[in-house]
Amino acid sequence: MSAGRRSNGGVLPSDTRLRRYLDVRELIASPANPTPLVRVNRAASQAKVELFLKLEWFNPFGSIKDRTSLFLLRGMTERGELDGKELVEPTSGNTGIALAALCALAGKKLTVTIPDGVPEEQKVLLRMLGAEVWTTPDDLCPIDHPKDGAIALAHSFVKSEPERFAMPNQYANQDNVRAHYETTGPEIWAQTEGRIDYFFAGYGTCGTLTGVARYLKEKEPAVRIVAVEPQKGHRLPGLKNLQESQAPAILDRSLIDEVVRVEDAPAYAMTKRLFREEGLIVGPSTGAIVHAASVWGETREGVAVAISPDSGFKYASFFADILGDEGLPTE
Repeated sequence: MSAGRRSNGGVLPSDTRLRRYLDVRELIASPANPTPLVRVNRAASQAKVELFLKLEWFNPFGSIKDRTSLFLLRGMTERGELDGKELVEPTSGNTGIALAALCALAGKKLTVTIPDGVPEEQKVLLRMLGAEVWTTPDDLCPIDHPKDGAIALAHSFVKSEPERFAMPNQYANQDNVRAHYETTGPEIWAQTEGRIDYFFAGYGTCGTLTGVARYLKEKEPAVRIVAVEPQKGHRLPGLKNLQESQAPAILDRSLIDEVVRVEDAPAYAMTKRLFREEGLIVGPSTGAIVHAASVWGETREGVAVAISPDSGFKYASFFADILGDEGLPTE
């Protein structure tokens, strides 16, 4: 009976209606399989805007960088840039994790260069996925961009052994922008039924900002694009202060209408509120973005969408620090 049942179709095919897939890569978000859009109800109650979070941690490897990494590798494969080579890439964590997972599936070796300050949980995940991890101190690169040590080290790998290493270079690769122009932007437009008025995302590689902004501005030029930038010397993984880090080549500033700057303390305070008031287990960059959107939205009305790049599971050590003695029994 079992053999007879298999004879008609062989292996069960992928079926998105049934959430059945033959490969984990099929779970990476797309307009046909979007990540959720969830309204923030209590944590941003002071804002007049109706604020929705795009929960990118529903991607299979845990962040918005799953989209980016898929497009980066696809583009390199199509151009023949991966033939017979290993990969090396600078990362603050999420792109490295997604690339490591995809490289594991493709049988490719990956080396990642990563800042010292990245949470230990992310370094462990990278090693679990088979990546070789090189941590970098901030003083590895010129004084005018002291936070770009990991980028400088990755470039040195390629420069010293170009026949061995290929680098996706998420900061300069237009496939990063294309990932969000072709997927994240269309998803947001469809999920808001074209009623979005404001879009918020953090300065990072700037692929999300540029790609989504370009798509939304083409659909409706009146949509306001707000970039969120952390303070100098911040402790908000995944975000960049463009005074202490070089602006990514893929950033298109002409698409950005305003920049809101956020300090660590209110960013982490909002992260805690999102945990406790919304049940959203988000990373600290989400707290920064939601804080910016909440303050900015106090004097505006309309529909706002903010990116939640990843979950809080990879930042437990950071959260332990901000919790301090909270919740400990007293004598």
